[in-house]
This record gives sequence, C-alpha cells and structure tokens, in this order.
Amino acid sequence: MKATNFPALIQSFFTDRLCTQMEASPHTIAGYRDTFRLLVRYAGSRRGKPPTKLTIDDIDADLVADFLTHVETARGNTARTRNTRLAAIRSFFRYVAMADPTWLLHCQRILSMPSKRYVKRSVTFLDAEEIMALLAAPDRTTWAGRRDHALLLLALQTGLRASELISLRCRDVVFGAGAHIRCVGKGRKERSTPLRRDTAKLIQAWIGKRHDSDSPVFPSIRGERLSRDALEHLVRKHCLKASQTCPSLEGKRVTPHTLRHSTAMELLHHGVDQSVIALWLGHESVETTQIYIHADMRLKEKALSQIARPETHPGRYRPNDELLAFLESL
Repeated sequence: MKATNFPALIQSFFTDRLCTQMEASPHTIAGYRDTFRLLVRYAGSRRGKPPTKLTIDDIDADLVADFLTHVETARGNTARTRNTRLAAIRSFFRYVAMADPTWLLHCQRILSMPSKRYVKRSVTFLDAEEIMALLAAPDRTTWAGRRDHALLLLALQTGLRASELISLRCRDVVFGAGAHIRCVGKGRKERSTPLRRDTAKLIQAWIGKRHDSDSPVFPSIRGERLSRDALEHLVRKHCLKASQTCPSLEGKRVTPHTLRHSTAMELLHHGVDQSVIALWLGHESVETTQIYIHADMRLKEKALSQIARPETHPGRYRPNDELLAFLESL
C-alpha cells in the first residue's frame, strides 16, 4: 500500500485501526465516518478531483484548517462539534504517521492544530413541576403514548444516555427484588441502575409477556429499535404539549440529554454524594459530575444564606466639587 493512497489508508484506518485494534463502538465509528465523509467531499471540491483520486498530500494542514472553518460557518456546527471533527482527523493522521514515518512532518503539522476554546454553558434541566407536566403529556390510551410515557419515566429515573435508552433489550431489565437495568455505556463500561418500585411496575406492564428477550424495550411501530432522531422527536413533541400546562417549558430546549441532566440534579437536591452520582450516570471521573454543582442555584443560595451580612451602612455619595455636583444633578 502506497502512503499516498489516501482511499486505501482511510479504509485500513476504519477496518484495521478502529474496528479490529481499538474495537471502537458503533457510535464512535459513525462519528468518524460522518467527519471523513464531509472532509473528502470538501477536499475533492477544493482540489478539483474525485475523492478516490485524493492523496495524503492533498489533505494538508491548511486544507484541514479551512475545512474546520467551513463546518462552523457554512454548516453551522458549534465549536464543540468542530473540535470533535478535529479529534477524528488527528486520530487518522496519527495512524498515517505510524503506518509510514516518511509522512511524520506532514502529519505533525495537522496534529499540532489546537482545539478551539468555547464558552461552557450551564446545563439545562427540568424542575419537579416541568417533569410532572412532561410525564403527563403522552396519551396513554394509545400504544405509542404508553411507550413514550414508560420511556420518559425510565429516562428521568435512571439518567440513561440516549444511545443507552434506544439500545435497551428486554433481557437488560431485571424485575423482582432488587429490580434494575443493565446497560453498556461509554468506553464499553457495563453498569446496573436500580429501579424504583413504581418504575419497575410500569416497565414490567409495558414489556408484558414478550417472548423475544432480544427485542428492544422501546420499539418503533415496525418493531425495530428506535432511532436517535425518533427519540429526539418524541421528546420535543411531548415537551411542546407539556408547555401548554407548564409555561416555564415554553422556549426551553429539551433534548434526551436534558432528561439525564434532570436526573443528576434530582439526586443532587436529595443530598446524594457526587461520587455516587458519577457511578449512577456512568461518568469516568467525578469531575464530570461537578457541572451539576455549578448549575445548581439551590446550593449557591443555601451557601449565600449562611454568610453573615456585613455591618455596613449604605450612605450617600456627595461630590466634593461644584462641577461634579452640577454633572450629578443632570
């Protein structure tokens, strides 16, 4: 394989590096695939040649920089998404440098490109009133409504990621004493999350007497696994309906991840330790869980109430100059 054969390197990167050596998750592979699909189309347009004719020389640091600007300006990607694209490109060029060290300098220029800094906004979460309104939104007289209600309740109680929710199989739910669900999260880490009695009872009634333990807990109308887009759509749909009875939901961007944030905040408000919340959510580090502390106004207000008021008098500003006095009077 020639080092300049860009298509062959791309194929070996995905089949050998990601799938075989790293055993990357389907989610990671899909993210990398989308990045390189955009990159090769952009590079082909810039270089005036079809993607199959591109070489490593064509994908230099200048083109990568222009591509990253393109995804932000033309496609409206956030700085965070832009950094994710860059991470995928860096991973590929580390592989190229290893496969053929003669390209080391070329690769190093791309590997040295910095990630873009961005404002880390506070997390969005639902309060108790908003949660009740959202759970009441699905029409439980219909099959889809019962499915959506069960899904929303499970999501809000367990804090599962969107990918974990749609990947749940009937065999992953354990009923009886110590009812819980099992899932494989980020980094292929398996964890178990306990279920409240009411949640376990509702999920058990929803699953019913299904004989196929491999079937999805929350299937589509066709019996297939829900797509991520379908999950986001049903959350938006029920949030819109819930906003009719809960005005605070109007204009609030609620996604499946917002439900996960809401679970974390609920645990935090009930005094659950950060380390336990990290285990509950499947965070690799307790530091990740600290974003919820930054977003929690209750904790900050409680801390503020414990600070003694300073014994000061407001007083009044009096200018010591006639000109300043005139200006102040205007």
